[in-house]
Amino acid sequence: MQSQWVFPISALQLTPSVVTSSYTVAKELYDRSRGVEFLFRLGSSLGLPTSAMFTAATWFHRFFMRYSMEDYHRQDVAASCIFLATKTEECGRKLRDVARVCQAKITGKDVSLIHSESPACNMFSLLQLELIYTQEVDQLQNVILLTEEVLLEALCFDFVAPSPHAELIDLFDAYQEDTRVHDYAWSIAHDSYRTPLCILFPPRIIACTCYVLAQRAVDGPHSASLDARISASPPSASLPTPPSHKPASPDASRFAVEYYGFTEDDIAKVSDALSILLEYYSAQDMQNAPHVAPLTMISPPTSSLRPTLYEPFSQVPQLLSQSASFPPAGTSNRTPISSYGGNTPAKTPLHVAEQPERAIPESAKKIIGRLDLS
Repeated sequence: MQSQWVFPISALQLTPSVVTSSYTVAKELYDRSRGVEFLFRLGSSLGLPTSAMFTAATWFHRFFMRYSMEDYHRQDVAASCIFLATKTEECGRKLRDVARVCQAKITGKDVSLIHSESPACNMFSLLQLELIYTQEVDQLQNVILLTEEVLLEALCFDFVAPSPHAELIDLFDAYQEDTRVHDYAWSIAHDSYRTPLCILFPPRIIACTCYVLAQRAVDGPHSASLDARISASPPSASLPTPPSHKPASPDASRFAVEYYGFTEDDIAKVSDALSILLEYYSAQDMQNAPHVAPLTMISPPTSSLRPTLYEPFSQVPQLLSQSASFPPAGTSNRTPISSYGGNTPAKTPLHVAEQPERAIPESAKKIIGRLDLS
């Protein structure tokens, strides 16, 4: 049964951000990547397990399939996803602590300067700077709670978010591959959350994609191409045998595809997922992410015929300024135009339009000076 959270690639052309605002697909994917980067940094600073951060990142992508990035700032949504994940993943953190760490990352201030409790009645006993920080944290707490209400509605209270990492563990156990392949695949699976793969493909497709790409990276430029690694295997001349999780051929480069027994339709999805990941890596600013350079040298599968999604991240702000010389009426400057800073390797718009939008009250929308940490 098809999950309501698995969208066709063409749905990225019809998100609320693209349809109802000046966003392009490239700009939205750029800001999604920055939002997930901020989410991961926030979760790491709070000491959350990676499983909670992966769940929060999946919710982040689902949220923006139903709401526009011009209406909800990516950092507010990321903080709300993290706070909700601390409850569903049983790694509870106080709202105040989430808001303090979030405020510290947004403003670039030392978290130790932000009080863990609201000031007492005699506020004049505090330093003026500390008082300002405390008031901003109080405001951010309200924003997180208000955004969480919209998040719960967008998710339809469906908190299940399967991860490709669980599938990768099965692959690692089934075949004793070079440990470098395991490390590469694990890191690529982390990076997959900076792309919309988690809302485009099931976990098995993503896990296979990460494994195949990791094998190709470790084997080197003179090894089998991605097309050869994911091509449909020739029919066997032998009699049918019971299904097995052992590779059907001695060709280790085809292990992941044969392990899952993928159909031609599944292989086409793996091809699209590989091309999206490689396009994402190629869009990076190599000065900020030199470690992804080897991956950008890998040729994508020729069987993927999807439209281009990414533009070079260093050019996305310029593309946005060319498409809109002035901001649309009613929008704020809460999403600054800036460069990407990461350094680590089904509702339709019609349905959204039919429902009254639940916006954050203006009283909670005081503009906060934000550093470009994502």
